[in-house]
Amino acid sequence: MVGRTQSSGAGNASDLLGTGGAPVTEVKLVRDLMKVGVATCPIHTPLVEIARLLLNADLEGVVVMDQEGHAVGVVTQDELVRACVHEDYQRLTAETVMREEIPQVPPDIPLTAALQIMQDLGVRVVYLMHHAEGIHYPAAALSYRHILRYLAAEHESELGDLGIRAKRETPIETFMKRRDAARRKARSPQEE
Repeated sequence: MVGRTQSSGAGNASDLLGTGGAPVTEVKLVRDLMKVGVATCPIHTPLVEIARLLLNADLEGVVVMDQEGHAVGVVTQDELVRACVHEDYQRLTAETVMREEIPQVPPDIPLTAALQIMQDLGVRVVYLMHHAEGIHYPAAALSYRHILRYLAAEHESELGDLGIRAKRETPIETFMKRRDAARRKARSPQEE
């Protein structure tokens, strides 16, 4: 178990997360387990595309962005499942089913506080939002999956892709990867 010691007796969730019971090496904050980089989609994205994105990337939800780059809502697995009751669900878009309130937490609160907020709001993912030059957009996310990984981890290295200190691509690496993918895509119709 990472960042905590195991007690001999039965513990509860607060023992595992560092708020009571056995001593821990440190109390985890949201920034220690958040995932920097958030999946987003344009407001007119069809639900079928969102469902594919959530499945392919193993995500709880996506933040919906308007044409100016502002975060305007969120579509999670819950909204997608609720949309299935509509006969024409395949024609619905992010705008028609999104939850306008984006569940948010700051990065510097204890993990247990974030979990309580998630339970109070009835959500499985919360976002850390950034405000820059009048634009409100998602910077990171914390989901139940991150919490489960933390609880199950036997060594800190299993969580290396999470948190503010996670190893990430440099901007130039990201640019080069996107550039190369665009080049491959542009060449593929010509090769057929």
